[in-house]
Amino acid sequence: MRKRPVKRNAGMRKPTRSAKKSPFWSGARLQLLLGCLFVAFLFGVIYHYRDGLAYYLGFKSHKISKTETEESKKISDVRNYQLMSKYEDKVIGFDVSQYQGEIDWNKVQYVENTFLLQFVFIRATAGKDVTDACFKYNWEQAKKKKLIRGAYHYYRPNENSIEQANNFIKTVQLGSGDLPPVLDIEKLPKNQSIDSLKKGLRRFLDRIDKHYKVRPIIYTGENYYDDFLKQEFSDYTFWIANYNFFVEDIKDDWLFWQFTESASVEGIPGNVDINIFNGSPRQLHYLTIN
Repeated sequence: MRKRPVKRNAGMRKPTRSAKKSPFWSGARLQLLLGCLFVAFLFGVIYHYRDGLAYYLGFKSHKISKTETEESKKISDVRNYQLMSKYEDKVIGFDVSQYQGEIDWNKVQYVENTFLLQFVFIRATAGKDVTDACFKYNWEQAKKKKLIRGAYHYYRPNENSIEQANNFIKTVQLGSGDLPPVLDIEKLPKNQSIDSLKKGLRRFLDRIDKHYKVRPIIYTGENYYDDFLKQEFSDYTFWIANYNFFVEDIKDDWLFWQFTESASVEGIPGNVDINIFNGSPRQLHYLTIN
């Protein structure tokens, strides 16, 4: 016997699935969370740099010229003050070249009108045939100022290393109380391998060492140091440039740390590079030629 089809109740519908619940941290809640985290981070930074901010707002805010109104300059001033306050037991110095123009050495004494400057590195030469236009004057004035002084050579990777060393030697006479000579290497070669570059650097350093009877110092950026020089030139001491706002600790293998390129020193037009010697004043004197 054939079964009759069962009629469905037209008023009954198939139950629908409930909609998925949104994650708790989404939409407005997520934005609120991120906003709170940012505010907390901002207050943390302000608290950490409170001394630098107090210095800047209390001493410098009324002295900023039109050319110094950029936020980066303000932030740099705060960081500079904070770092130099942290390393009051170490020695602070600066470095100059012809790009600073004519310096009034009679006024040069403090960085940010607060921290005593005790040493200076002065660019002497670049490449195989360039002499810094202000070297002779700066070199003589630094001695009159009774600053511990050092001379550096800007190395050009694509020029002959011995000719570059000879250029420095004929330009710079080092004496008792001067810092060891400095090789400044920042560029990679265009037409030679890294191995060839390293051989050239070694020849330059050996020539300088033989002439002055003192082992040179190498200046470079931290990344350049880590990538190309740290292993094969570990028998040398290093002067490292790192301007990272959040780096506040000088590393053990940095003899000098150039932590800013935008400080203010009375008597020097424009921005100035500032350096920290990783030691005491007595240790800095031990480093000099005697």
